[in-house]
Amino acid sequence: MFKLTWRNTIRHPLRAGLTIAGMALAVLAFCLLRTVVAAWYVGVANASPSRLVCRSAISLVFRLPMAYLPKIQAVPGVKAVTYGNWFGGVYIDERNFFPQFSVALQSYFEIYPEYQIPEEQKPAFFQDRRAAAAGRQLAARYGWKIGDAIVLQGRIFPGEYRFILRAIYTGREPTVDEGRFYFNWEYLNEAMKKNMPSQADQVSWFLIEVARPELAPTVASQIDAMFKNSLAETLTESEASFFQSFVSMTEAILLAIQVVSWLVIGVILIVLANTMAMSARERLGEYAVLKTMGFRPRHLAGLILGESLLLALMGGLLGLALTFPAVQVFKTQMGQYFRVFPLTRLTLGLGLGTALAVGVLAAALPAWRAARVGIAAALRKVG
Repeated sequence: MFKLTWRNTIRHPLRAGLTIAGMALAVLAFCLLRTVVAAWYVGVANASPSRLVCRSAISLVFRLPMAYLPKIQAVPGVKAVTYGNWFGGVYIDERNFFPQFSVALQSYFEIYPEYQIPEEQKPAFFQDRRAAAAGRQLAARYGWKIGDAIVLQGRIFPGEYRFILRAIYTGREPTVDEGRFYFNWEYLNEAMKKNMPSQADQVSWFLIEVARPELAPTVASQIDAMFKNSLAETLTESEASFFQSFVSMTEAILLAIQVVSWLVIGVILIVLANTMAMSARERLGEYAVLKTMGFRPRHLAGLILGESLLLALMGGLLGLALTFPAVQVFKTQMGQYFRVFPLTRLTLGLGLGTALAVGVLAAALPAWRAARVGIAAALRKVG
C-alpha cells in the first residue's frame, strides 16, 4: 500500500516538487511569524511572580524620589529593593541603539540572578563607579572586551558619559536578553547634581522582590496606599503586568501578524487541495480498475490521504529545516530590535502539526469522491 502511495506521489515530479516547495515556504513563513510574536512576549514569559515594579502612577516618564526607598524596604513581605533609570544615550550615532540602564549594581544583579556575571569580574564591576556591564550579544556586536572605554552621549540626561566595561553577563536561560547595557546609578546621579540638580536623587522605578509570590498583591497595595495623595503617587504591579503594558501598545500589530500567519496556511491548504483534486480526477479510471480488483472504498481513500500526507510531511520537514538558518539570518539583521528571538519546540511542533492537518483537510473531499464513485461511471467518464 505504501509503495503504491509513494509511486502516486512522485508520478508528476514537477507538480509534486512545486507543491512541496509551496508547503515548505508556508511552514517557514508560519514559524517565523509565530517566533516574532513569541519574541514580543519574551519579557512577559520570563517575568518572575516574586518581583514587583513600582513606578509613577501618571507615567513611566515621571520619576520617583529616592526618599521612597527606605519606606518601601520597611513594608512587611519585602525581601529586597533595587532601583534604576532608563538612560537613552547614543553610542557613536543614532543607529547604534541598545537598551541602557543606570541601576544600583549589586542589589540589581542579586534580584536578577538570571543575569550571570563571572566571579572574577564582580569585584571591579561593583567597586568601580564608572563600571559598566554589557550582555554577551551586545559585546560581540561591537567587539567590546573587558577594560574597554565606552562613551555615551546622553539625551534624556544631557552630557558625555565615559564608562569602563568591567563585566560581560550571560543569560542563565536562552531566552534571557543579552543585549542590554548597565552602569552605576551613582555615577549618573553625581552628574545630575552638578548639571541638573532638580533631576538628582530620582529614579524611574523601584524593583521589589517579595518573600513569597502570594504576598505580591498585598505588598503592591500597601506601597500604593502609602504614597496615595502625595506629590508622586505610585503604581505598583507585577513584573509580568509591567511588561504586558508595553506589549499591549502593539497588540494590533501582533494580531495582524497572527492573522497573516494563519492566512499563509490557508493559502497553501487551497493549493494542496487543488493538487489532490486534480490527481484524483485524473485517476478515476485507475480507481475503477482497483475496485474491480477488490479494493474497498477505504483503500482508495487511504491512497489519496497517504499521498496528501506525504506531500505535506515532506514540505513541512523541509520548511522546518529552512527555519533554523532563516532565524539566524533574522537575528543577525534584526538583532537591534529583537535581541531574543526564541525558536521554541512548541513553534516547530505547531508548524509540523499544521502542515499535517493541511494534508488531511486537503485530501478529505477528493478521498470522499473517489470512495463513492461507481465503477461504470468512472470508466465512462474516462472513455
